[in-house]
Amino acid sequence: MLNDLTIATAAKRLRRGELSAVDLTRAALDRIAATDLALNAFLTVTADAALAAAAAADAALKRGVGVGPLTGIPIAIKDVIATKGVRTTAASKILDGFVPSYDATVTSRLKDAGAVIVGKVNCDEFAMGSSNENSAYGVTRNPWDLARVPGGSSGGSAASVAAGQALAALGTDTGGSIRLPAAYTGIVGLKPTYGRVSRFGVIAYASSLDQVGPLARDVTDAALLLGVLAGHDPRDSTSVDRPVPDYAAAIAGGVAGAHSLRVALPREYFGAGLQPEVERAVRAAADVLRDAGAVLHEASLPHTEYGVACYYVLAPAEASSNLARYDGIRYGLRAPSAASLLDLYRDTREAGFGREVKRRIMLGTYVLSSGYYDAYYLKAQKVRTLIRRDFERVFADADVIVTPVAPTTAFRIGEKATDPLAMYLSDVLTIGVNLAGLPAIVAPCGRDASGLPIGLQIVGPPFGEEIVLRAARAFEAATDWHALRPPDVAGREAPP
Repeated sequence: MLNDLTIATAAKRLRRGELSAVDLTRAALDRIAATDLALNAFLTVTADAALAAAAAADAALKRGVGVGPLTGIPIAIKDVIATKGVRTTAASKILDGFVPSYDATVTSRLKDAGAVIVGKVNCDEFAMGSSNENSAYGVTRNPWDLARVPGGSSGGSAASVAAGQALAALGTDTGGSIRLPAAYTGIVGLKPTYGRVSRFGVIAYASSLDQVGPLARDVTDAALLLGVLAGHDPRDSTSVDRPVPDYAAAIAGGVAGAHSLRVALPREYFGAGLQPEVERAVRAAADVLRDAGAVLHEASLPHTEYGVACYYVLAPAEASSNLARYDGIRYGLRAPSAASLLDLYRDTREAGFGREVKRRIMLGTYVLSSGYYDAYYLKAQKVRTLIRRDFERVFADADVIVTPVAPTTAFRIGEKATDPLAMYLSDVLTIGVNLAGLPAIVAPCGRDASGLPIGLQIVGPPFGEEIVLRAARAFEAATDWHALRPPDVAGREAPP
């Protein structure tokens, strides 16, 4: 089926003339139409524009001129990333109907590479969540089990790829929001080093943590996409000006050789609360790397236990500042008939923001307030430094770190909705990577007794995307977990 192709395979067939971009795009659009009633992955489908872009891709392929690495490839974009002329809502009522007049840098780079944008996908509101239950436009469901979450906040991105609605998608990762959905839906998700990919045109949640990355069917596709997305952008002051390696070429190196890959397993990531099936699958994956030539050793990241508390001080503080711009004055929702300016602000935000967004704004405002800044925010910044130094010490003796992605496999919709702390703990094994600004990739490495996917996380040093991709590809080459697909949900409705 066309919907099961990888980017690499589809690109070869397109160049050989064995497949047309229009047919590939129609297959994606037909799949969206057949499955999205059950999944609710898409908020906006750009069918006409996608078919026009596909026709242009076919013309370029026929001429052999202007062909990029993604020419004719259908891709979905998370709805926190600006798309010129296409509704961009951050899954929030406060931006309902907002249409940007420009593209985010990552959107422009996809288009320049020839990608066909098939639409905008659902997410937790303003990327705040671990389950995709916080969207103002309804929960996205996991194609492996429609009663379970796909992970968040990039749940729509992950579900669309896992279900064959697009060959790949863009997500954002603030505390695990690419990696957790990738693990829960059995696909590959890559969170680059902070500063490796431009954030210009990405609706901000926590600016020192947010990073854009790809979700794809396999490691090769993730490498191809990162090669398109990465690179300095003068419009983003946090974008790092350094050369972009050939990631697609780097993945072929393997893990053996004169300098065998050194793999650290941090004991703090294999403690209490970890689902036994998850631990067994991840340790078995580490053994696969060892059998391929890597050298394993145990390590320690002693400040891991403080990561959740640190993150949920710093991220809400930045959110409190970033979301102050949504006031009903400049763009977005405006509450009607306000008696005063203060009433306008209050009524607009009351109607426009969801409960989780309000919770994080209030928490962030509190920790930044007079008398509490030093006690909470400043202390959290110091803890962040300790977490980063922990990783630096481990990387002095290791090339990569291998861990689980989440304590459990995908949980049921509504299971944690009334317990914010339990929900926040879903990110306990991913948050440290964001606090330290490191790259990490997730690849499927098993399934639990219910048949739900289990993910393997491989973390690298700053700008170590080449080595994490190489390690992930070595594991993928020795297993077939990445080839498994969820049951078909075409024609089904979401359960009540």
